[in-house]
Amino acid sequence: MGPLAGIRVLDLTRILAGPFAAQILADLGAEVVKVERPGTGDDTRAWGPPYLKDRDGNETRESTYFLSANRGKRSITVNLAHAEGQALVRDLAARADVLLENYKVGDLARFGLDFASLSVVHPRLIYCSITGYGQDGPYASRPGYDPIAQALGGMMSVTGERDDLPGGGPQRAGVAVIDVMTGMYAALAVTAALQHRHGTGKGQHIDMALLDVQVASMINIAQTYLSAGVVPGRIGSGHPSVVPSQIFRAADGHVMLTVGNDAQFERFCEAAGCRELLGDPRFATNEARVRHREFTIPVVAAVVGTRPATFWVDAMTAVGVPCARINDMAQVFDDPQVRARGLRVELPDAVAGMLSMVASPLRFSDSNVEYKLPPPRLGEHTEAVLQDWLGLAADDVARLRAAGAV
Repeated sequence: MGPLAGIRVLDLTRILAGPFAAQILADLGAEVVKVERPGTGDDTRAWGPPYLKDRDGNETRESTYFLSANRGKRSITVNLAHAEGQALVRDLAARADVLLENYKVGDLARFGLDFASLSVVHPRLIYCSITGYGQDGPYASRPGYDPIAQALGGMMSVTGERDDLPGGGPQRAGVAVIDVMTGMYAALAVTAALQHRHGTGKGQHIDMALLDVQVASMINIAQTYLSAGVVPGRIGSGHPSVVPSQIFRAADGHVMLTVGNDAQFERFCEAAGCRELLGDPRFATNEARVRHREFTIPVVAAVVGTRPATFWVDAMTAVGVPCARINDMAQVFDDPQVRARGLRVELPDAVAGMLSMVASPLRFSDSNVEYKLPPPRLGEHTEAVLQDWLGLAADDVARLRAAGAV
């Protein structure tokens, strides 16, 4: 049993941040019901290709993007524009512990599905709203996506190569990192609110914003500005406060080398056969290496370029200096450490036979992470959930379906 076993979650989210938060809660044992629009469902169901391949290797219409954030859930379809559909969601919310939503600010109030309305009849409900900019402020009504938050919140200003170098200019991070982190923060906030309710008996409203998470994620970069008045710029793969720490070209490929302290730099020089660098004051300390970055990096690059990547990985590992090849995803899932940690899990799936997914990184000594269900087909569990949660008979569900409410 997962640590959240017995907790019911009503998931009214789509795209990534909200669904990912709900998936984390499902992995922790919560019962999660995903409410989707009839006919279309979550936007990401249409985000393809690529699509899932069936057990015979043929392409389906199941988006891999949708699959990535929706395991462990049951899917029902409800038409929120229909009065009976709204009543159904209110009834479901009355039986839930947690409701997650990522509608535009004020949208759900039109249907009586906002926190203020639902908390009157269900004061123990934990209601988590995820938006681009939060519930207040001048941007509250704007739609928000991960790359917009990356741009507005400063990440793109420090991501990418310098403007004066080939390929220079701001870059989006290769994964929707702000969506992912917002989902993680949302799941953390929900678990904290559950603990608060355990002591007080009261639910509450959680206001999550992509921009808030983006600014918070700038961490040391933001503190550099707040404490020292320095506005950092882009330095490619380099680290603003540690040198050398970046991608270097070896004789036959690339490696990521991070020399995290002065003792590691001494060991690097010993293993690389360039101990003479230790006598140069420009290399004596990390502070000196950072201040003389423009000199230090070319010198280290010249040394690394003399030998193949395998040499550097093996030699640095032997002396305790972090170094790695740059893996693509096929290499990631073939890596012995990734295999040993079980970061690929297989779930039985009606279409694929067995569906491979990325495992949860959570590890407990006395609890379980649960992989109960594969990502659902659209509306797959409508009748079952309405019967389980609301006690509706099959005839009742058929009538609602005929009326266009589900």
